[in-house]
Amino acid sequence: MLRAIIIDDEPNAVGLLDLRLSQHCPQIQVVGTFTSSLEGLQAIFNLQPDVLFLDIEMPQMNGFQLLEAVANLSFSLIFVTAYDRFALKAFRYSAVDYLLKPIDTQELIEAVSKVEKQRKTTPEQLGHLREQFNSPTRTLPDRIALPYQNGVTFVSLTDVLYCESDDNYTKFYLADGQHYLATKPLRDIQELLEERDFLRIHRQYLINLSHIKKFVKGEGNYVVMTNGQSIPVSRTQKDRLMERFGWL
Repeated sequence: MLRAIIIDDEPNAVGLLDLRLSQHCPQIQVVGTFTSSLEGLQAIFNLQPDVLFLDIEMPQMNGFQLLEAVANLSFSLIFVTAYDRFALKAFRYSAVDYLLKPIDTQELIEAVSKVEKQRKTTPEQLGHLREQFNSPTRTLPDRIALPYQNGVTFVSLTDVLYCESDDNYTKFYLADGQHYLATKPLRDIQELLEERDFLRIHRQYLINLSHIKKFVKGEGNYVVMTNGQSIPVSRTQKDRLMERFGWL
Protein backbone atom coordinates (compact mmCIF):
# COMPACT_ATOMS: atom_id res chain seq x y z
CA MET A 1 0.00 0.00 0.00
CA LEU A 2 1.32 3.44 -1.01
CA ARG A 3 0.59 6.32 1.35
CA ALA A 4 -0.43 9.54 -0.41
CA ILE A 5 -1.00 13.22 0.38
CA ILE A 6 -3.09 15.57 -1.77
CA ILE A 7 -2.35 19.33 -1.71
CA ASP A 8 -4.57 21.65 -3.76
CA ASP A 9 -6.20 24.95 -2.81
CA GLU A 10 -9.49 23.93 -4.50
CA PRO A 11 -11.58 21.85 -2.04
CA ASN A 12 -13.68 20.32 -4.82
CA ALA A 13 -10.56 19.19 -6.68
CA VAL A 14 -9.16 17.61 -3.51
CA GLY A 15 -12.39 15.79 -2.78
CA LEU A 16 -12.80 14.50 -6.31
CA LEU A 17 -9.23 13.20 -6.53
CA ASP A 18 -9.57 11.52 -3.14
CA LEU A 19 -12.78 9.82 -4.33
CA ARG A 20 -11.25 8.70 -7.65
CA LEU A 21 -8.26 7.19 -5.86
CA SER A 22 -10.48 5.23 -3.47
CA GLN A 23 -12.61 3.98 -6.35
CA HIS A 24 -9.96 3.10 -8.91
CA CYS A 25 -6.57 2.86 -7.18
CA PRO A 26 -6.82 0.45 -4.23
CA GLN A 27 -3.04 0.42 -3.89
CA ILE A 28 -3.18 4.07 -2.74
CA GLN A 29 -4.07 5.05 0.83
CA VAL A 30 -4.71 8.78 1.16
CA VAL A 31 -3.33 9.75 4.57
CA GLY A 32 -3.91 13.49 4.28
CA THR A 33 -5.69 16.10 2.14
CA PHE A 34 -4.89 19.81 2.39
CA THR A 35 -6.11 23.03 0.78
CA SER A 36 -3.34 25.01 2.52
CA SER A 37 0.13 24.63 1.05
CA LEU A 38 1.70 25.53 4.41
CA GLU A 39 -0.27 22.83 6.23
CA GLY A 40 0.50 20.41 3.44
CA LEU A 41 4.22 21.10 3.75
CA GLN A 42 4.16 20.32 7.44
CA ALA A 43 2.22 17.12 6.72
CA ILE A 44 4.93 15.94 4.32
CA PHE A 45 7.45 16.02 7.18
CA ASN A 46 5.04 14.47 9.67
CA LEU A 47 3.43 11.77 7.50
CA GLN A 48 6.33 10.89 5.16
CA PRO A 49 4.15 9.97 2.15
CA ASP A 50 5.18 7.68 -0.69
CA VAL A 51 3.26 9.80 -3.21
CA LEU A 52 2.42 13.50 -3.39
CA PHE A 53 -0.38 14.84 -5.60
CA LEU A 54 0.37 18.56 -5.87
CA ASP A 55 -1.20 21.62 -7.49
CA ILE A 56 1.19 24.33 -8.75
CA GLU A 57 -0.71 27.62 -8.52
CA MET A 58 -1.67 28.10 -4.86
CA PRO A 59 -1.75 31.09 -2.48
CA GLN A 60 0.82 31.51 0.31
CA MET A 61 3.24 29.04 -1.31
CA ASN A 62 3.06 27.61 -4.81
CA GLY A 63 3.99 24.06 -5.70
CA PHE A 64 7.59 24.83 -6.64
CA GLN A 65 8.18 26.84 -3.46
CA LEU A 66 6.75 23.99 -1.40
CA LEU A 67 9.08 21.49 -3.04
CA GLU A 68 12.07 23.76 -2.42
CA ALA A 69 11.28 23.54 1.27
CA VAL A 70 11.58 19.76 1.15
CA ALA A 71 15.28 18.94 1.55
CA ASN A 72 15.22 15.67 -0.38
CA LEU A 73 12.55 14.23 -2.63
CA SER A 74 11.84 10.96 -0.87
CA PHE A 75 8.46 10.50 -2.55
CA SER A 76 7.00 10.16 -6.02
CA LEU A 77 5.47 13.39 -7.35
CA ILE A 78 2.43 13.85 -9.57
CA PHE A 79 1.41 17.42 -10.42
CA VAL A 80 -2.32 18.09 -10.76
CA THR A 81 -2.79 21.09 -13.01
CA ALA A 82 -5.17 23.09 -15.19
CA TYR A 83 -2.34 24.65 -17.21
CA ASP A 84 -2.33 25.47 -20.91
CA ARG A 85 -0.78 23.62 -23.86
CA PHE A 86 2.67 25.17 -23.40
CA ALA A 87 2.82 24.01 -19.80
CA LEU A 88 1.87 20.47 -20.76
CA LYS A 89 4.74 20.44 -23.24
CA ALA A 90 7.02 21.68 -20.47
CA PHE A 91 6.01 18.75 -18.26
CA ARG A 92 6.73 16.32 -21.07
CA TYR A 93 10.13 17.83 -21.90
CA SER A 94 11.05 17.40 -18.24
CA ALA A 95 9.54 13.90 -17.96
CA VAL A 96 7.58 14.99 -14.90
CA ASP A 97 4.29 13.18 -14.27
CA TYR A 98 1.15 15.28 -14.25
CA LEU A 99 -2.64 14.99 -14.36
CA LEU A 100 -4.70 17.56 -16.22
CA LYS A 101 -7.86 18.90 -14.59
CA PRO A 102 -10.56 17.64 -14.88
CA ILE A 103 -8.81 14.37 -14.12
CA ASP A 104 -9.35 11.47 -16.50
CA THR A 105 -9.75 8.17 -14.64
CA GLN A 106 -7.58 6.16 -17.01
CA GLU A 107 -4.78 8.72 -16.86
CA LEU A 108 -4.96 8.59 -13.06
CA ILE A 109 -4.65 4.80 -13.09
CA GLU A 110 -1.65 5.01 -15.45
CA ALA A 111 0.06 7.66 -13.30
CA VAL A 112 -0.33 5.52 -10.18
CA SER A 113 1.00 2.52 -12.10
CA LYS A 114 4.17 4.50 -12.86
CA VAL A 115 4.54 5.36 -9.19
CA GLU A 116 4.34 1.66 -8.31
CA LYS A 117 7.45 1.11 -10.43
CA GLN A 118 9.36 3.32 -7.98
CA ARG A 119 10.37 6.05 -10.41
CA LYS A 120 11.06 9.04 -8.18
CA THR A 121 11.03 12.61 -9.45
CA THR A 122 14.55 14.07 -9.34
CA PRO A 123 15.59 17.60 -8.29
CA GLU A 124 17.11 18.05 -11.77
CA GLN A 125 13.75 17.34 -13.40
CA LEU A 126 12.06 19.90 -11.18
CA GLY A 127 14.76 22.49 -11.84
CA HIS A 128 14.38 21.96 -15.58
CA LEU A 129 10.60 22.32 -15.33
CA ARG A 130 10.78 25.44 -13.18
CA GLU A 131 13.16 27.13 -15.64
CA GLN A 132 10.56 26.71 -18.36
CA PHE A 133 7.73 28.10 -16.25
CA ASN A 134 9.84 31.11 -15.24
CA SER A 135 11.09 31.82 -18.76
CA PRO A 136 9.83 35.29 -19.83
CA THR A 137 9.57 34.13 -23.45
CA ARG A 138 7.88 30.82 -22.56
CA THR A 139 9.93 28.97 -25.13
CA LEU A 140 10.46 25.25 -25.03
CA PRO A 141 13.89 24.10 -23.84
CA ASP A 142 16.85 22.88 -25.87
CA ARG A 143 17.10 19.75 -23.74
CA ILE A 144 14.75 16.85 -23.24
CA ALA A 145 14.51 14.51 -20.27
CA LEU A 146 14.50 10.87 -21.33
CA PRO A 147 12.97 8.50 -18.78
CA TYR A 148 14.54 5.05 -18.62
CA GLN A 149 14.09 2.12 -16.29
CA ASN A 150 16.24 3.45 -13.45
CA GLY A 151 15.89 7.21 -13.80
CA VAL A 152 16.08 10.14 -16.21
CA THR A 153 18.76 11.32 -18.64
CA PHE A 154 18.91 14.90 -20.01
CA VAL A 155 19.97 15.23 -23.65
CA SER A 156 20.56 18.32 -25.81
CA LEU A 157 18.28 18.27 -28.86
CA THR A 158 21.07 19.53 -31.11
CA ASP A 159 23.01 16.34 -30.32
CA VAL A 160 20.16 14.01 -31.35
CA LEU A 161 20.58 12.59 -34.86
CA TYR A 162 17.45 10.49 -35.02
CA CYS A 163 15.02 8.41 -32.99
CA GLU A 164 13.97 4.84 -33.74
CA SER A 165 10.82 3.08 -32.57
CA ASP A 166 11.28 -0.07 -30.49
CA ASP A 167 7.73 -1.20 -29.62
CA ASN A 168 6.71 0.96 -26.64
CA TYR A 169 10.22 2.36 -26.28
CA THR A 170 12.29 4.80 -28.36
CA LYS A 171 16.01 4.65 -29.11
CA PHE A 172 17.80 8.02 -29.28
CA TYR A 173 20.98 8.11 -31.38
CA LEU A 174 23.40 10.95 -30.63
CA ALA A 175 26.10 12.64 -32.67
CA ASP A 176 28.86 11.37 -30.36
CA GLY A 177 27.88 7.75 -31.00
CA GLN A 178 25.97 7.25 -27.75
CA HIS A 179 22.40 6.00 -27.72
CA TYR A 180 19.67 5.85 -25.10
CA LEU A 181 16.52 3.78 -24.74
CA ALA A 182 13.65 5.93 -23.45
CA THR A 183 10.54 4.40 -21.91
CA LYS A 184 8.18 6.28 -24.22
CA PRO A 185 6.75 5.28 -27.63
CA LEU A 186 7.87 7.15 -30.74
CA ARG A 187 4.45 8.76 -31.19
CA ASP A 188 4.91 10.60 -27.87
CA ILE A 189 8.40 11.74 -28.86
CA GLN A 190 7.07 12.87 -32.24
CA GLU A 191 4.44 15.03 -30.55
CA LEU A 192 7.17 16.77 -28.57
CA LEU A 193 9.80 17.27 -31.23
CA GLU A 194 8.13 17.84 -34.60
CA GLU A 195 7.86 21.56 -33.85
CA ARG A 196 11.58 21.62 -33.03
CA ASP A 197 13.04 20.79 -36.48
CA PHE A 198 12.36 17.06 -36.24
CA LEU A 199 10.25 15.10 -38.73
CA ARG A 200 8.88 11.58 -38.73
CA ILE A 201 9.87 10.29 -42.16
CA HIS A 202 8.95 6.65 -41.59
CA ARG A 203 6.79 4.72 -39.12
CA GLN A 204 10.05 3.58 -37.53
CA TYR A 205 12.07 6.82 -37.59
CA LEU A 206 11.97 10.45 -36.44
CA ILE A 207 14.96 12.48 -37.65
CA ASN A 208 16.65 15.77 -36.78
CA LEU A 209 16.45 17.77 -40.03
CA SER A 210 19.61 19.66 -39.07
CA HIS A 211 21.59 16.42 -39.34
CA ILE A 212 20.55 15.39 -42.87
CA LYS A 213 23.57 15.08 -45.16
CA LYS A 214 21.72 14.10 -48.36
CA PHE A 215 18.45 12.77 -49.72
CA VAL A 216 18.53 9.95 -52.25
CA LYS A 217 15.49 9.48 -54.50
CA GLY A 218 14.58 6.25 -56.23
CA GLU A 219 12.49 3.16 -55.68
CA GLY A 220 13.49 3.25 -52.04
CA ASN A 221 13.89 6.86 -50.95
CA TYR A 222 16.27 7.41 -48.05
CA VAL A 223 18.26 10.09 -46.30
CA VAL A 224 21.88 9.91 -45.20
CA MET A 225 22.55 11.45 -41.80
CA THR A 226 25.74 13.25 -40.76
CA ASN A 227 27.02 10.06 -39.11
CA GLY A 228 26.68 8.17 -42.41
CA GLN A 229 23.58 6.23 -41.37
CA SER A 230 20.98 5.67 -44.12
CA ILE A 231 17.34 5.96 -43.03
CA PRO A 232 14.36 5.08 -45.25
CA VAL A 233 11.77 7.68 -46.20
CA SER A 234 8.25 6.35 -46.68
CA ARG A 235 6.34 7.34 -49.81
CA THR A 236 3.70 9.07 -47.71
CA GLN A 237 6.30 11.20 -45.93
CA LYS A 238 8.52 12.10 -48.89
CA ASP A 239 6.42 15.14 -49.84
CA ARG A 240 6.44 16.41 -46.24
CA LEU A 241 10.22 16.12 -46.15
CA MET A 242 10.65 17.95 -49.44
CA GLU A 243 8.18 20.60 -48.35
CA ARG A 244 10.13 21.32 -45.14
CA PHE A 245 13.25 22.05 -47.18
CA GLY A 246 11.54 23.70 -50.15
CA TRP A 247 13.08 21.12 -52.46
CA LEU A 248 11.88 20.94 -56.09
